[in-house]
Amino acid sequence: MRRAIPLFVALGLVAAVVLPYLALGGGRYEPAPVADPCEARDRTDADGLGETIEGIALRAVDGVACELDVSREDLVLALRSQEALEAFARERGIDQDALEDAISDGLVRAVDQAVEEGALPDLVAPLVRRAAESVPPWLILETLERLGDFLPG
Repeated sequence: MRRAIPLFVALGLVAAVVLPYLALGGGRYEPAPVADPCEARDRTDADGLGETIEGIALRAVDGVACELDVSREDLVLALRSQEALEAFARERGIDQDALEDAISDGLVRAVDQAVEEGALPDLVAPLVRRAAESVPPWLILETLERLGDFLPG
């Protein structure tokens, strides 16, 4: 019986951890549903130019993902490299040039919207718009992030 005491203590400790875990729903995992890119995202006021540019990028991703009927997450992952963007287009049967045009157009729309709302200064808007029009889509998020880091605000 003495030899069984450590076993019973160990089982008791395991039960003390596992039972509350299961009682609190730890045995069921359901991933959060992917948000619909066509539904408006709650936007907070940007604090500085960096956050404004981040908001422009998010707005553009939302619009393009909605237009293409894909998730925002899939689109952002496709923007990580040229190869990823090409694979994304191939898997979805989207023409590569049409995809790149959609991304560029979405960014330009988001910049114009930010200018209309007064969130992006008129002095900076042409720089951001030019980046949206000329930078390859797989570099656009990185470019906008770096642009936001270098500009005052």
